[in-house]
Amino acid sequence: MLQIIEISGDNIIATRASGDLSEMDIEKVHPIIHAILDKGLNVRWYFEMENFTGWDFPGLWEDLKMDTAHAKDYEKIAMVGEKKWQDWIAQFMKPFTNAEINYFSLEDRKTAKQWIKK
Repeated sequence: MLQIIEISGDNIIATRASGDLSEMDIEKVHPIIHAILDKGLNVRWYFEMENFTGWDFPGLWEDLKMDTAHAKDYEKIAMVGEKKWQDWIAQFMKPFTNAEINYFSLEDRKTAKQWIKK
């Protein structure tokens, strides 16, 4: 499940992922991305993972399509998670985007939120 959470900023998407992400979860973010791009801004994404287990295959495919279609539109991505493998996800994403990507532990949420706003 992907939940949209609140963080202030004209170009920030903030989400919390738990369980498996589906294609429908990923599609929730498309209108937000396009609203930011329509303002002429690059996207900053705060992506928090708590009890996150991954993607189902259609969800993974949709996520990869979105990442490659918008590779140049991302400015920063804060990956916030609880497991070491989630740091691996942050590293895996780097070839798919021009964004600066940083991994933070759940204990460092506050730092991640400050970083995504700078």
